[in-house]
Amino acid sequence: MRLSRLHTPQALHSGATLVLQDDLAHYLVKVLRLRPGEQVALFNGTDGEHLANILQVDKRSVTVELTQRRECHADPALRIHLGLGLSRGERMDYAVQKATEAGVTSIVPLLTERCEVKVKPDRVDNRLGHLERIAISASEQSGRCSVPAVEPPATLQDWLARPRTGACFVLDHLGSAGLQVATPPAEVTLLIGPEGGLAEHEVELAVAAGFQTCRLGPRVLRTETAPVVAIALAQYLWGDLTR
Repeated sequence: MRLSRLHTPQALHSGATLVLQDDLAHYLVKVLRLRPGEQVALFNGTDGEHLANILQVDKRSVTVELTQRRECHADPALRIHLGLGLSRGERMDYAVQKATEAGVTSIVPLLTERCEVKVKPDRVDNRLGHLERIAISASEQSGRCSVPAVEPPATLQDWLARPRTGACFVLDHLGSAGLQVATPPAEVTLLIGPEGGLAEHEVELAVAAGFQTCRLGPRVLRTETAPVVAIALAQYLWGDLTR
């Protein structure tokens, strides 16, 4: 039987006893129906993965003891940063989920000219929290011990002005080259537009900021598909899919 993996914000170290509450306890008891004596794996993004024995189950809490720290082999060595044009709910959710599974390091929703979604200021925290939970769930499922950072929405201009290292690519279906660099990078930044793509002048802004235009084959990919393909290719060329 596959061991369930769960994320917790609490500090983890072997021998510790933790009390898990709220949604995590509800999931363990009501969804997984785990009982004392059974095991789960816990991770928090910084302390690796720990096996935990369930000691006690109450209505609103689960008490566990951490027994063993395990090395995590699913965390990506190649750092991949994704700037993605903000799109409609399910498409953005899918992109965050699959980018996490593919090994992204950070995700920034971008406000671009052709964005069809307008996030009200009082809804930013709720939307951001929703995307963070998707990233956590995808990390649990995929075996990662790190959770990609999902940052607050930014304008394209502000995001392009940030300092960065490594190889930078802007996806443009009118471009001619693929993911090409002279030296394998330790860090990759990808810029992908929303539904409808980036405007021509936005691609030009990216190029002026040091990005290379990149075309992922002859077919036009949806905004939620392009990140998965681009990240997978980067992992194959320079990351852990080459192993």
